[in-house]
Amino acid sequence: MKLFGTDGVRGRANSYPMTAEIALRLGAAAGRYFRRDGLNRHRVVIGKDTRLSGYMLENALTAGLTSTGMNVLLLGPVPTPAVGFLTRSMRADLGIMISASHNPHHDNGIKFFGPDGYKLSDAAQDEIEAMVSGEIRLSEPASIGRAQRIDDGLGRYVEYAKTTFPARTGLGGLRVVIDAANGAAYRAAPEALWELGAEVLPLGIKPDGFNINAGCGSTEPAAAVAMVRDQGADLGICLDGDADRVILIDETGEVADGDQIIALLARRWSDAGRLRDGVVVATVMSNLGLERHLADQGMRLERTAVGDRHVVERMREGGWTLGGEQSGHIVMTDHATTGDGLIAALQVLAEMVETGQPASRLMRRFAPVPQRLENLRLAPGAAPLEAPEVQAAIAGAERRLTAKGRLLIRKSGTEPLIRVMVECEDAALMGEVLDEVTGAIRAAVAAPA
Repeated sequence: MKLFGTDGVRGRANSYPMTAEIALRLGAAAGRYFRRDGLNRHRVVIGKDTRLSGYMLENALTAGLTSTGMNVLLLGPVPTPAVGFLTRSMRADLGIMISASHNPHHDNGIKFFGPDGYKLSDAAQDEIEAMVSGEIRLSEPASIGRAQRIDDGLGRYVEYAKTTFPARTGLGGLRVVIDAANGAAYRAAPEALWELGAEVLPLGIKPDGFNINAGCGSTEPAAAVAMVRDQGADLGICLDGDADRVILIDETGEVADGDQIIALLARRWSDAGRLRDGVVVATVMSNLGLERHLADQGMRLERTAVGDRHVVERMREGGWTLGGEQSGHIVMTDHATTGDGLIAALQVLAEMVETGQPASRLMRRFAPVPQRLENLRLAPGAAPLEAPEVQAAIAGAERRLTAKGRLLIRKSGTEPLIRVMVECEDAALMGEVLDEVTGAIRAAVAAPA
C-alpha cells in the first residue's frame, strides 16, 4: 500500500500506516536517504503536536533515525511551520513533524522537510517509500546516532514570528482572542501575541492528548466567535492542530476564511511591491469570487491541485511570494516555507494597526460565489468514482453547470473521504447538482460488489 498522501503519511493511530513499526522503518529509511556519505554528523529535528500517540511515534522515529546514524533533536510540541524554520535555521538535514493537522486525536501523521525547510518532493518521498519495504542498511555500533531534547526551539520560533511584525509598532490596545485548538501552538501563539503587546484572550490552550481540534480551532470556531462577541475583542484567531492554517473572526463575529485573508494580503503586498508579477497561487477549491476580485485589482490567480505542498511547489517554480488555500493555509515565502497560521494572523493585525481600520472592513474584500461542499466517507477499498452511474451523473452535472458554475470532485489525500464541491450563483441549480452527484456516489458505495 502507498504510504505518502498529499501531506506526508497519515492515518489512524496504531493502525497501518500509523504504527510504531512503520514509523521506525520510515525513520530508518529517511535517515539512510539523507545520510548517504556514511559520516556521523547529520542531524534531524522532530516536532509534534499534542496527540497522545505522538509519544509513540516520536520514540519509534528516533529509534529508526539513530539506527542509521542520524543525530536527533527533539523539539516537543511546536507548530509545523516552526519545524520548517528550525530545520533550516539549525542546519539540519531533515525535519519531521508528527501531526494529523485538523484531524481528530485518534489520527496522526508524519511530515518530512528537507534541509531547505521545504516539504520533500514527490521524488524524494517515493524513494523513501521504496526503501521502507526493502532492506535498510544500518549503521555500525560506533556510528549509531544520539538523541537529545532541545529546550529553546519554541522560543526561537516565537522570536522569529515576532520579527515578521513591523518594527517600532505593537499590538497595544488590541484585544485578541486566540484559539490554539489544544494543539501545537498552545504556548507559541499566546506568547507571541502577548509579547507584541496585545491583550490576549486564550482558548484551546489546555491539551490533554485527546482534545486537539475537539470543539475548537479553525474547523470549529463557534466558541471563538462567541468569545469575540462577548468580550468585545478586535480580532479572533483560530488555528488548527498543527498551526499551519488559520481562519479569522472580525469584531462583529463574522468569520473570514483563507480566501478573504489571501485577498487582503495580496492588496497589502501589491501596494508594497512585494507581490511578484502580481500573481497569487491558490488551489482549485478557492472561490471564483477571489479570482474575479484579484483580476479587478490587476492581479492574477494561479490555481493548483489541493494541498499546501502543491501551492508551495508552484510558488517556487514561478518565484511567487503569496499563496494559500481556502481552508486557511496561508503561504508567504518571504517569511515561511509552509503555511503559517500565526504569521498570517500577524500580517492582518499589522494592517489593522497601520490603517486604524477594524477587521470587518479589512477582511470583507469580495462577495464569494455561493459554494456547497459535502464530504462522503468511504469504506476501505471503495472506489465509487469508477462506477458508470457515477461518471454519468458527473457528466450530466457538468453539462448543466456549463458557463454557470463549477463542479469539483476529489478524493481526500489525508482522510477516507470524497469531497464534492459545487459553485454556482443559482442556488437552486447548485443544490440539484450536488444532490444528484452525491446521491449517485452514495448509491455506488452501498451497491454490492
